[in-house]
Amino acid sequence: MTLIRPDLDTLPAYVPGRAIPGAIKLASNEVCLPPTAPVLAAIAEAAATGNRYPDLAVTGLTARLAGFLGVDAERIAIGCGSVTLCQQLVQATCLEPSDEVLFAWRSFEAYPIVTQIGGATIRTVALDADFRHDVDAMAAAVTPHTRLVIVCSPNNPTGTVVTRDEMERLLAAVGPDVLVALDEAYYEYVNDPAAVDGMTLLDAHPNLVVLRTFSKAYRLAALRVGYAVGSPEVVTALRKVCSPFSVSSLAQAGAIAALDNAADLLPSCAEVLTERIRVRDALLSAGYTVPPTQSNFVWLALGDQTAAFSAHCLDNKVIVRPFASDGVRVTVSAPEENDAFLAAAQSYGD
Repeated sequence: MTLIRPDLDTLPAYVPGRAIPGAIKLASNEVCLPPTAPVLAAIAEAAATGNRYPDLAVTGLTARLAGFLGVDAERIAIGCGSVTLCQQLVQATCLEPSDEVLFAWRSFEAYPIVTQIGGATIRTVALDADFRHDVDAMAAAVTPHTRLVIVCSPNNPTGTVVTRDEMERLLAAVGPDVLVALDEAYYEYVNDPAAVDGMTLLDAHPNLVVLRTFSKAYRLAALRVGYAVGSPEVVTALRKVCSPFSVSSLAQAGAIAALDNAADLLPSCAEVLTERIRVRDALLSAGYTVPPTQSNFVWLALGDQTAAFSAHCLDNKVIVRPFASDGVRVTVSAPEENDAFLAAAQSYGD
């Protein structure tokens, strides 16, 4: 007798960035700065009610986000990080094993995992030669079985963006009967005026849902809180498939305080923007292939040198994130940590 689904034997494991004492961790796209004092105070105050269940509807944060984004509260769903919202989207749209979830590859490694967990079929479309979403190829890959299309912009792990024109072209080609999720986890780091801003397209496209997170620019990765903005129909479905009490009181309090303290938190993103240019320019000068990035990381297309390069960095006390035989993603951090990585990269092969 088989008690467990046999397909779980083939489920790819999510691989977190390694943490080794004494080494610089540039593998998880974390912000090197801690939460600000007001945010920490709000989290500590919420901890005093740790004996009580959290607010099931995440009412306070939903209302605060509604005001911040200028949308009705019924169009916002809060989740345990945006990755959990991706899994809820699969659960809300896919019923049969033949139902398809379509996304670019390589993209966020959680997409195939949540799709398989949801019992749906994975369909991928290769990135183009510039490590960007090929939206026309994605549109052509949509079939009558496609239920969900996921677009990651900036793309994790390559850092490239989808433009507004490309996103509108994809939405027009897909049509209104397929849900399109735009994963904007790194939205706050984007300064390309041509890049898509999902919030500006929602009213014209009821089948679009935008995902964002407090894990990156708002420095709350450990608290696991993200949100989706979409039509009331989509948001209602997300709330129905959400695990009860999955957003803790600490997460809600921290996120509300982070929004209130955004004027102190978000200027640090500008420092990342400056550093990512410096890091990429240095890598290009050293002969690496590094696409332009709109995120808080850079992508080195290393092919079969990926494992050796990652090991070399580790020998130099720098932890990067290798992806099979495709390349390495490296978080853009504080200048001194970036310098340590660049020294390791420039000495590779010596």
